[in-house]
Amino acid sequence: MTGFRSARELSAAFYEDVIRPVVDVPHAAGLLGWGSDVLGYDTERSMDHGWGPRLHVFVDEPDLVRDVIEKALPDEYDGHPVRFGWDTQEPIHHITVTTISSWLTDLLGFDASAGIDAQDWLITPQQMLLGVVAGPVYADDGRLDAVRAKLQWYPDEIWRWSMACQWSRIGQEETFVQRTSEVGDELGSRVLAARLTRDLMRLALLQSRVYAPYSKWLGTAFAHLGHADGLDRVLANVLAADNYPAREQALTTAYRLLGERHNALAITPPIDPAPRPFHERPALVLDAGRFAAVCLATVSDTALLGLPSIGTVDQFADNTDLLSDPSAYRRLIGAYDRVAESAE
Repeated sequence: MTGFRSARELSAAFYEDVIRPVVDVPHAAGLLGWGSDVLGYDTERSMDHGWGPRLHVFVDEPDLVRDVIEKALPDEYDGHPVRFGWDTQEPIHHITVTTISSWLTDLLGFDASAGIDAQDWLITPQQMLLGVVAGPVYADDGRLDAVRAKLQWYPDEIWRWSMACQWSRIGQEETFVQRTSEVGDELGSRVLAARLTRDLMRLALLQSRVYAPYSKWLGTAFAHLGHADGLDRVLANVLAADNYPAREQALTTAYRLLGERHNALAITPPIDPAPRPFHERPALVLDAGRFAAVCLATVSDTALLGLPSIGTVDQFADNTDLLSDPSAYRRLIGAYDRVAESAE
């Protein structure tokens, strides 16, 4: 086996050398779907687990093209086996030949090329959307670009509503960091600070119009935003703080920085991002509900306004088995109807 090269580079070369010469019909191809390699986050460590050339090839008549590709596949490419498995999976090749609509239905749980409604946006995890829009494309006759353009980012109203929901999450727990410390529960205070740190990172991604990947790569995606204001260092200080005063100082600094980023978006009237006392208690907070309210005030979609601020599916659920399985998370569509009814 040769040394490490990114899966993006390996699959691009495999497409050019092996796949493109034998596919003589209009098609699109790319490294898409689930995986660190799709996001460009793979490293040499990735080679120890299900490693090799991988592609999706999109055509109108998959059966015919699939047979042609099967016959053309070598046993190895660039020192890597073309047929590979992991754990209990038997070695197979990972050149998926399908139609756009079938692939989207398998990956997302619905055919986004046929249209996307509000519930589709709400119930589809951001990692799954990344599976469509983040990977490299090696060929495209137009069919792939069209759907990637549709899914590149949330519609504006859903984006604003999602940010309101994220600010609401922060507001739900920002006071608890002080209260737990006050009763001697330093571990609980640290856990709450860590939860808030995760929510602040996800808010920063939302503000930057970047989908959040699953937990393994959340920090990497956050780091790739670039933080000229030092937010990354401040959040590291939140997690490193071994006493409440230091924790509070770091958290309130992070709140202020994200409040300033919100104001820079210029989508609402400016909001004072300075920390403030929580009523008469000895705690400084942002009062994040203020930001949730102004974001929500810019939403005109009555269907969204009829929902409580629970957010998109990965704002209220974080189980990996759920969020990686369309047949599981699509069952939660009715939750929006039920919570809307309960709020009336």
